[in-house]
Amino acid sequence: MLNKFPRFAFAFALLCLAPNVASSTEMDDLYFVDAQSQLPKGLNLKSIIPLMDKAGVWHTILSAGADRSPQEVAFFTQANPYRMTAAVRSQGKDFMNNSPGFPKMLNFQLNNPAFRSFGEAILFRPRISRKLPRVDVGANHPQSEIMLDEALLRGWPFIAHYEFASAGAKRDVYMRELETMLRKYRQVDTVLINMGQLPPEDVRHLISGNKNIFFMMSRSNPAYIANYNKQPWVNMFDGEDLSSGWKTLILDHPDRFVVGLDNTWLKQWDQLYMDQTSIWRAALKKLPNDVAVALAHGNAERLWDLPPRP
Repeated sequence: MLNKFPRFAFAFALLCLAPNVASSTEMDDLYFVDAQSQLPKGLNLKSIIPLMDKAGVWHTILSAGADRSPQEVAFFTQANPYRMTAAVRSQGKDFMNNSPGFPKMLNFQLNNPAFRSFGEAILFRPRISRKLPRVDVGANHPQSEIMLDEALLRGWPFIAHYEFASAGAKRDVYMRELETMLRKYRQVDTVLINMGQLPPEDVRHLISGNKNIFFMMSRSNPAYIANYNKQPWVNMFDGEDLSSGWKTLILDHPDRFVVGLDNTWLKQWDQLYMDQTSIWRAALKKLPNDVAVALAHGNAERLWDLPPRP
């Protein structure tokens, strides 16, 4: 279980850059917990809580983007403890190359009590661009196991980033690697971000064999895919509704899915943010209420030990 909210010094209260609590009229009854997003270059911290209120997001687990400081995230989340959780950033060349700088970067964040979660660990990603090179680390590599050992020690979920649909001939290799990791770290809740780009039958297979696997439904809706269609993201929708295969799987295992947004770039914190939450809210409201609540926020609150919205 995660540590409960620490007592913050008065100095941190002075760092409050946005209002802490939204009134009930500012949010729909079905609110969201965004279990993974990043603070990108150019995003004004003062805009985040108002954006969350507008989108109906009560809590965000936030890590530093490539051009932002983890300390900046720590200060901001400490100023807004009921709305934000700071997540440890692992991405970068030190992680990719398992350089001596990686443990140093990790420990700098882990030693700060503001950080109460891990951000995603990119284990396989194809080359997207010059700024987004290929990452092929693997769950069995030393730098991954450092994070998994810390997740086990601290009771934190481990967010694994595999892009299986882009893996080509190595797809089965990565799947065996993931399943081996799930067995080795049975006490670590592993969350596969962006659905792992997997179809329903593979997700069902993983769920059936592993009690510690969960799926973040980020980047798996028509609004996101319409804007980012060069990668084989999973579209869980048929029109405005969840497709029958995904709906059946979710109803069979409502405790295994969380709605996340995985905002990474500045433009993802604008209209697309609103569009995605609107699509998810409309689709979830067609499910049984307990299932909708579980996916929107209940499962994330359980996995990350977050208090529900007052």
